[in-house]
Amino acid sequence: MDAIILQILNGLDKGSAYALIALGLTLIFGTLGVVNFAHGALFMIGAFCAVTLNKLLNLSVETVDPTRTDFLGNPLKVKTPYVETWFGPEFGHAIIDWSVPLAILFSIPIMIAIGFIMERGLIKHFYRRPHADQILVTFGLAIVLQELIKHYYGANPIQTPAPGAFRGSFDFGAMLGFDPNTIIYPYWRMIYFAFAAVIIGGVFAFLQFTTFGMVVRAGMADRETVGLLGINIDKRFTIMFGLAAAVAGLAGVMYAPINSPNYHMGMDFLVLSFVVVVVGGMGSLPGAVAAGFLLGILESFASMNEIKSILPGIDQIIIYVAAIIILLTRPRGLLGRKGVMED
Repeated sequence: MDAIILQILNGLDKGSAYALIALGLTLIFGTLGVVNFAHGALFMIGAFCAVTLNKLLNLSVETVDPTRTDFLGNPLKVKTPYVETWFGPEFGHAIIDWSVPLAILFSIPIMIAIGFIMERGLIKHFYRRPHADQILVTFGLAIVLQELIKHYYGANPIQTPAPGAFRGSFDFGAMLGFDPNTIIYPYWRMIYFAFAAVIIGGVFAFLQFTTFGMVVRAGMADRETVGLLGINIDKRFTIMFGLAAAVAGLAGVMYAPINSPNYHMGMDFLVLSFVVVVVGGMGSLPGAVAAGFLLGILESFASMNEIKSILPGIDQIIIYVAAIIILLTRPRGLLGRKGVMED
Protein backbone atom coordinates (compact mmCIF):
# COMPACT_ATOMS: atom_id res chain seq x y z
CA MET A 1 0.00 0.00 0.00
CA ASP A 2 2.81 2.43 0.81
CA ALA A 3 4.38 1.81 -2.62
CA ILE A 4 1.03 2.46 -4.32
CA ILE A 5 0.52 5.74 -2.45
CA LEU A 6 4.05 6.86 -3.31
CA GLN A 7 3.51 6.14 -7.01
CA ILE A 8 0.22 8.05 -6.96
CA LEU A 9 2.04 11.03 -5.47
CA ASN A 10 4.74 10.76 -8.14
CA GLY A 11 2.05 10.51 -10.80
CA LEU A 12 0.28 13.63 -9.56
CA ASP A 13 3.62 15.44 -9.62
CA LYS A 14 4.34 14.48 -13.24
CA GLY A 15 0.73 14.90 -14.23
CA SER A 16 0.73 18.46 -12.90
CA ALA A 17 3.46 19.46 -15.34
CA TYR A 18 1.82 17.60 -18.23
CA ALA A 19 -1.58 19.12 -17.45
CA LEU A 20 -0.28 22.70 -17.21
CA ILE A 21 1.60 22.51 -20.51
CA ALA A 22 -1.24 20.68 -22.25
CA LEU A 23 -3.72 23.26 -20.92
CA GLY A 24 -1.83 26.06 -22.65
CA LEU A 25 -1.50 24.01 -25.83
CA THR A 26 -5.22 23.34 -25.86
CA LEU A 27 -6.07 27.00 -25.25
CA ILE A 28 -4.05 27.95 -28.34
CA PHE A 29 -5.43 25.16 -30.51
CA GLY A 30 -9.00 25.69 -29.34
CA THR A 31 -8.96 29.46 -29.91
CA LEU A 32 -6.64 29.95 -32.87
CA GLY A 33 -6.60 26.48 -34.41
CA VAL A 34 -2.79 26.56 -34.37
CA VAL A 35 -0.65 23.52 -33.58
CA ASN A 36 2.05 25.29 -31.57
CA PHE A 37 5.23 23.20 -31.41
CA ALA A 38 7.00 26.12 -29.70
CA HIS A 39 4.92 25.70 -26.55
CA GLY A 40 7.54 23.51 -24.88
CA ALA A 41 10.04 26.32 -25.43
CA LEU A 42 7.75 28.63 -23.43
CA PHE A 43 7.92 26.15 -20.55
CA MET A 44 11.72 26.25 -20.82
CA ILE A 45 11.80 30.06 -20.90
CA GLY A 46 9.70 30.14 -17.74
CA ALA A 47 12.23 27.92 -15.98
CA PHE A 48 15.04 30.23 -17.11
CA CYS A 49 13.11 33.23 -15.78
CA ALA A 50 13.61 31.63 -12.36
CA VAL A 51 17.31 31.10 -13.17
CA THR A 52 17.70 34.71 -14.33
CA LEU A 53 16.07 36.23 -11.26
CA ASN A 54 18.20 34.03 -8.99
CA LYS A 55 21.34 35.24 -10.77
CA LEU A 56 20.23 38.88 -10.60
CA LEU A 57 19.53 38.65 -6.89
CA ASN A 58 22.96 37.10 -6.34
CA LEU A 59 24.83 39.94 -8.06
CA SER A 60 27.45 40.98 -5.51
CA VAL A 61 29.74 43.80 -4.59
CA GLU A 62 33.25 43.00 -3.38
CA THR A 63 34.27 44.60 -0.10
CA VAL A 64 37.14 44.26 2.36
CA ASP A 65 36.28 42.74 5.73
CA PRO A 66 38.92 43.90 8.25
CA THR A 67 37.63 41.43 10.84
CA ARG A 68 38.63 38.44 8.68
CA THR A 69 42.12 37.73 7.41
CA ASP A 70 43.83 35.17 5.21
CA PHE A 71 46.78 33.02 6.29
CA LEU A 72 49.15 35.96 5.63
CA GLY A 73 47.16 38.27 7.87
CA ASN A 74 45.73 40.36 5.02
CA PRO A 75 42.10 41.49 5.24
CA LEU A 76 39.81 39.24 3.25
CA LYS A 77 37.78 40.41 0.28
CA VAL A 78 34.21 39.18 0.55
CA LYS A 79 31.33 39.31 -1.90
CA THR A 80 28.06 40.65 -0.55
CA PRO A 81 24.89 40.51 -2.68
CA TYR A 82 23.51 43.95 -3.46
CA VAL A 83 20.11 43.03 -2.00
CA GLU A 84 21.78 42.29 1.35
CA THR A 85 23.55 45.65 1.15
CA TRP A 86 20.31 47.48 0.37
CA PHE A 87 17.86 45.63 2.65
CA GLY A 88 20.12 44.24 5.35
CA PRO A 89 21.63 40.76 5.73
CA GLU A 90 18.54 38.97 7.03
CA PHE A 91 15.90 40.42 4.72
CA GLY A 92 18.26 40.39 1.74
CA HIS A 93 19.08 36.73 2.32
CA ALA A 94 15.36 35.94 2.58
CA ILE A 95 14.75 37.62 -0.81
CA ILE A 96 17.47 35.49 -2.42
CA ASP A 97 16.18 32.35 -0.71
CA TRP A 98 12.65 32.97 -2.06
CA SER A 99 13.82 33.77 -5.59
CA VAL A 100 11.73 31.00 -7.20
CA PRO A 101 8.35 32.15 -5.79
CA LEU A 102 9.33 35.75 -6.59
CA ALA A 103 10.08 34.63 -10.14
CA ILE A 104 6.34 34.05 -10.58
CA LEU A 105 5.79 37.82 -10.51
CA PHE A 106 8.95 38.36 -12.55
CA SER A 107 7.92 35.93 -15.27
CA ILE A 108 4.26 36.83 -15.86
CA PRO A 109 4.82 40.08 -17.83
CA ILE A 110 7.78 38.53 -19.67
CA MET A 111 5.81 35.46 -20.76
CA ILE A 112 2.75 37.49 -21.78
CA ALA A 113 4.98 39.79 -23.85
CA ILE A 114 6.70 36.82 -25.50
CA GLY A 115 3.30 35.30 -26.27
CA PHE A 116 2.06 38.53 -27.87
CA ILE A 117 5.23 38.88 -29.95
CA MET A 118 5.04 35.26 -31.12
CA GLU A 119 1.39 35.53 -32.08
CA ARG A 120 1.49 38.96 -33.74
CA GLY A 121 4.93 38.61 -35.30
CA LEU A 122 4.78 35.06 -36.68
CA ILE A 123 1.88 32.77 -35.91
CA LYS A 124 -0.92 35.06 -37.14
CA HIS A 125 0.45 34.60 -40.68
CA PHE A 126 -0.24 30.85 -40.48
CA TYR A 127 -3.84 30.77 -39.24
CA ARG A 128 -5.23 29.61 -42.53
CA ARG A 129 -2.26 27.53 -43.56
CA PRO A 130 -2.21 23.71 -43.22
CA HIS A 131 -1.29 22.24 -39.84
CA ALA A 132 1.90 20.85 -41.40
CA ASP A 133 3.08 24.42 -42.10
CA GLN A 134 2.21 25.47 -38.55
CA ILE A 135 4.15 22.56 -37.09
CA LEU A 136 7.22 23.30 -39.22
CA VAL A 137 7.37 27.02 -38.43
CA THR A 138 6.68 26.65 -34.69
CA PHE A 139 9.11 23.75 -34.39
CA GLY A 140 11.74 25.91 -36.07
CA LEU A 141 10.96 28.72 -33.64
CA ALA A 142 11.36 26.30 -30.73
CA ILE A 143 14.83 25.31 -32.00
CA VAL A 144 15.83 28.97 -32.33
CA LEU A 145 14.70 29.73 -28.76
CA GLN A 146 16.45 26.61 -27.49
CA GLU A 147 19.74 27.60 -29.13
CA LEU A 148 19.49 31.15 -27.77
CA ILE A 149 19.13 29.77 -24.25
CA LYS A 150 22.06 27.44 -24.87
CA HIS A 151 24.20 30.34 -26.11
CA TYR A 152 23.53 32.64 -23.15
CA TYR A 153 23.20 30.10 -20.32
CA GLY A 154 25.37 27.21 -21.49
CA ALA A 155 24.56 23.56 -22.10
CA ASN A 156 24.75 22.33 -18.50
CA PRO A 157 21.76 22.20 -16.13
CA ILE A 158 21.62 25.13 -13.69
CA GLN A 159 20.56 24.36 -10.14
CA THR A 160 17.81 26.64 -8.87
CA PRO A 161 17.05 25.76 -5.26
CA ALA A 162 13.64 25.96 -3.64
CA PRO A 163 13.24 28.16 -0.55
CA GLY A 164 14.99 26.68 2.46
CA ALA A 165 11.69 26.18 4.29
CA PHE A 166 10.56 23.72 1.59
CA ARG A 167 13.70 21.69 0.96
CA GLY A 168 12.79 18.90 3.33
CA SER A 169 10.37 16.01 2.97
CA PHE A 170 7.02 15.19 4.52
CA ASP A 171 6.40 11.86 6.23
CA PHE A 172 3.14 10.68 4.70
CA GLY A 173 3.62 7.25 6.27
CA ALA A 174 3.35 8.56 9.82
CA MET A 175 0.36 10.73 8.91
CA LEU A 176 -1.52 7.79 7.36
CA GLY A 177 -0.71 5.38 10.17
CA PHE A 178 2.10 3.45 8.46
CA ASP A 179 5.55 2.98 9.91
CA PRO A 180 7.57 6.22 9.97
CA ASN A 181 9.78 6.93 6.95
CA THR A 182 7.88 4.52 4.67
CA ILE A 183 6.33 7.26 2.51
CA ILE A 184 8.63 10.26 2.34
CA TYR A 185 7.79 12.94 -0.22
CA PRO A 186 9.50 16.30 -0.91
CA TYR A 187 7.65 19.41 0.19
CA TRP A 188 8.29 21.26 -3.06
CA ARG A 189 6.71 18.54 -5.19
CA MET A 190 3.54 18.81 -3.10
CA ILE A 191 3.63 22.59 -3.50
CA TYR A 192 3.98 22.13 -7.26
CA PHE A 193 0.85 19.99 -7.34
CA ALA A 194 -1.08 22.53 -5.26
CA PHE A 195 0.19 25.35 -7.47
CA ALA A 196 -0.89 23.48 -10.61
CA ALA A 197 -4.35 22.93 -9.10
CA VAL A 198 -4.68 26.66 -8.38
CA ILE A 199 -3.59 27.66 -11.90
CA ILE A 200 -5.87 25.10 -13.57
CA GLY A 201 -8.79 26.14 -11.37
CA GLY A 202 -8.06 29.80 -12.11
CA VAL A 203 -8.06 29.24 -15.88
CA PHE A 204 -11.35 27.33 -15.78
CA ALA A 205 -12.94 29.93 -13.50
CA PHE A 206 -11.77 32.72 -15.81
CA LEU A 207 -13.28 31.03 -18.85
CA GLN A 208 -16.48 29.98 -17.06
CA PHE A 209 -17.44 32.99 -14.95
CA THR A 210 -16.08 36.11 -16.67
CA THR A 211 -17.64 37.87 -19.65
CA PHE A 212 -14.30 37.77 -21.46
CA GLY A 213 -14.05 34.03 -20.90
CA MET A 214 -17.60 33.41 -22.04
CA VAL A 215 -16.94 35.28 -25.29
CA VAL A 216 -13.74 33.28 -25.81
CA ARG A 217 -15.63 29.99 -25.27
CA ALA A 218 -18.27 31.12 -27.72
CA GLY A 219 -15.54 32.01 -30.21
CA MET A 220 -13.98 28.58 -29.79
CA ALA A 221 -17.33 27.02 -30.68
CA ASP A 222 -18.33 29.37 -33.52
CA ARG A 223 -15.82 32.05 -34.41
CA GLU A 224 -17.74 33.46 -37.40
CA THR A 225 -20.99 34.03 -35.53
CA VAL A 226 -19.23 35.83 -32.66
CA GLY A 227 -17.47 38.04 -35.20
CA LEU A 228 -20.81 38.92 -36.85
CA LEU A 229 -22.03 40.22 -33.47
CA GLY A 230 -19.43 42.98 -33.72
CA ILE A 231 -16.98 41.46 -31.22
CA ASN A 232 -13.29 41.65 -32.07
CA ILE A 233 -12.66 37.98 -31.37
CA ASP A 234 -9.17 38.06 -32.92
CA LYS A 235 -8.02 40.53 -30.27
CA ARG A 236 -9.39 38.31 -27.51
CA PHE A 237 -7.71 35.26 -29.00
CA THR A 238 -4.39 37.14 -29.06
CA ILE A 239 -4.82 37.85 -25.35
CA MET A 240 -5.54 34.16 -24.79
CA PHE A 241 -2.29 33.29 -26.57
CA GLY A 242 -0.46 35.53 -24.10
CA LEU A 243 -2.26 33.89 -21.17
CA ALA A 244 -1.43 30.43 -22.53
CA ALA A 245 2.23 31.47 -22.73
CA ALA A 246 2.04 32.70 -19.13
CA VAL A 247 0.58 29.36 -17.96
CA ALA A 248 3.44 27.48 -19.63
CA GLY A 249 5.97 29.91 -18.16
CA LEU A 250 4.59 29.57 -14.63
CA ALA A 251 4.73 25.78 -14.98
CA GLY A 252 8.42 26.13 -15.88
CA VAL A 253 9.19 28.57 -13.05
CA MET A 254 7.86 26.26 -10.36
CA TYR A 255 9.42 23.19 -11.98
CA ALA A 256 12.93 24.68 -11.84
CA PRO A 257 13.76 23.34 -8.32
CA ILE A 258 12.46 19.87 -9.28
CA ASN A 259 14.47 19.47 -12.48
CA SER A 260 17.45 21.81 -12.93
CA PRO A 261 16.70 23.94 -16.03
CA ASN A 262 18.58 23.08 -19.21
CA TYR A 263 18.21 24.20 -22.79
CA HIS A 264 16.47 21.04 -24.03
CA MET A 265 13.89 20.65 -21.24
CA GLY A 266 11.20 22.19 -23.45
CA MET A 267 11.65 19.51 -26.09
CA ASP A 268 11.61 16.82 -23.39
CA PHE A 269 8.09 17.85 -22.39
CA LEU A 270 6.79 18.89 -25.81
CA VAL A 271 6.10 15.48 -27.36
CA LEU A 272 4.56 14.12 -24.16
CA SER A 273 2.35 17.20 -23.89
CA PHE A 274 1.06 16.77 -27.42
CA VAL A 275 0.24 13.15 -26.63
CA VAL A 276 -1.67 14.41 -23.59
CA VAL A 277 -3.61 16.92 -25.73
CA VAL A 278 -4.55 14.30 -28.33
CA VAL A 279 -5.52 11.70 -25.72
CA GLY A 280 -7.64 14.24 -23.84
CA GLY A 281 -9.31 15.43 -27.04
CA MET A 282 -8.11 18.19 -29.35
CA GLY A 283 -9.57 21.47 -28.12
CA SER A 284 -10.94 20.02 -24.88
CA LEU A 285 -9.58 21.81 -21.80
CA PRO A 286 -11.02 19.31 -19.26
CA GLY A 287 -9.70 16.49 -21.45
CA ALA A 288 -6.17 17.94 -21.43
CA VAL A 289 -6.13 18.16 -17.64
CA ALA A 290 -7.65 14.70 -17.13
CA ALA A 291 -5.28 13.09 -19.63
CA GLY A 292 -2.29 14.85 -18.06
CA PHE A 293 -2.93 13.36 -14.63
CA LEU A 294 -3.97 9.97 -16.03
CA LEU A 295 -0.82 9.56 -18.11
CA GLY A 296 1.36 10.93 -15.32
CA ILE A 297 0.04 8.27 -12.91
CA LEU A 298 0.43 5.52 -15.53
CA GLU A 299 4.03 6.56 -16.17
CA SER A 300 4.73 6.58 -12.44
CA PHE A 301 3.39 3.06 -11.89
CA ALA A 302 5.25 1.80 -14.97
CA SER A 303 8.52 2.99 -13.43
CA MET A 304 8.20 0.57 -10.47
CA ASN A 305 10.92 -2.08 -10.40
CA GLU A 306 8.31 -4.82 -10.03
CA ILE A 307 6.68 -3.72 -13.30
CA LYS A 308 9.94 -3.19 -15.16
CA SER A 309 11.20 -6.64 -14.18
CA ILE A 310 8.21 -8.14 -15.99
CA LEU A 311 8.10 -5.66 -18.90
CA PRO A 312 11.57 -4.13 -19.37
CA GLY A 313 11.44 -0.61 -20.76
CA ILE A 314 7.69 -0.24 -20.24
CA ASP A 315 8.25 3.03 -18.35
CA GLN A 316 9.60 4.60 -21.56
CA ILE A 317 6.63 3.65 -23.75
CA ILE A 318 3.64 3.33 -21.44
CA ILE A 319 2.27 6.77 -22.37
CA TYR A 320 2.37 5.94 -26.08
CA VAL A 321 0.83 2.50 -25.53
CA ALA A 322 -2.00 4.09 -23.53
CA ALA A 323 -2.46 6.72 -26.25
CA ILE A 324 -2.73 4.04 -28.96
CA ILE A 325 -5.31 2.06 -26.97
CA ILE A 326 -7.42 5.13 -26.16
CA LEU A 327 -7.35 6.53 -29.69
CA LEU A 328 -8.17 3.16 -31.27
CA THR A 329 -11.25 2.83 -29.08
CA ARG A 330 -12.16 6.55 -28.97
CA PRO A 331 -10.58 8.49 -31.87
CA ARG A 332 -11.69 11.90 -30.62
CA GLY A 333 -9.95 11.36 -27.26
CA LEU A 334 -11.30 11.08 -23.74
CA LEU A 335 -13.36 14.28 -23.71
CA GLY A 336 -13.04 15.47 -27.29
CA ARG A 337 -15.98 16.90 -29.20
CA LYS A 338 -17.89 14.55 -31.49
CA GLY A 339 -16.55 14.62 -35.01
CA VAL A 340 -13.05 15.85 -34.07
CA MET A 341 -10.41 13.47 -35.42
CA GLU A 342 -13.07 10.90 -36.33
CA ASP A 343 -13.11 11.40 -40.11
